[in-house]
Amino acid sequence: MTQVLKGNSEKPYRDLRDSIAMDFEALQKSLRHDDPPVGLDFALTALWWDAKGDWSKAHESAQQDEGPRGAWVHAYLHRKEGDASNAAYWYRRAGRTAAEGRIADEWLEITNTLLER
Repeated sequence: MTQVLKGNSEKPYRDLRDSIAMDFEALQKSLRHDDPPVGLDFALTALWWDAKGDWSKAHESAQQDEGPRGAWVHAYLHRKEGDASNAAYWYRRAGRTAAEGRIADEWLEITNTLLER
């Protein structure tokens, strides 16, 4: 079932939690709004806030997911801020090798991987 919701911007958008599956395109389109889609887990919400340029909200959301998804996003966020040692800790917690490529490429990799699950 698809619902129409109103975010803080008072612009209606779809509740993607009730869609069959959220895909990358839907996530990108949701960035036009002031609030993340209802139903995103903490890790994807963190990536959403990061894409909006709000590192603090992204970090806050990533911290709420104590599993490997949250740890991977947490690692990415600390890498992005330039805190390599903290990032390394979170990559280990996520069971991932520390990324070395472009930050934007890592965001895409994490986002696409998390959307598949």
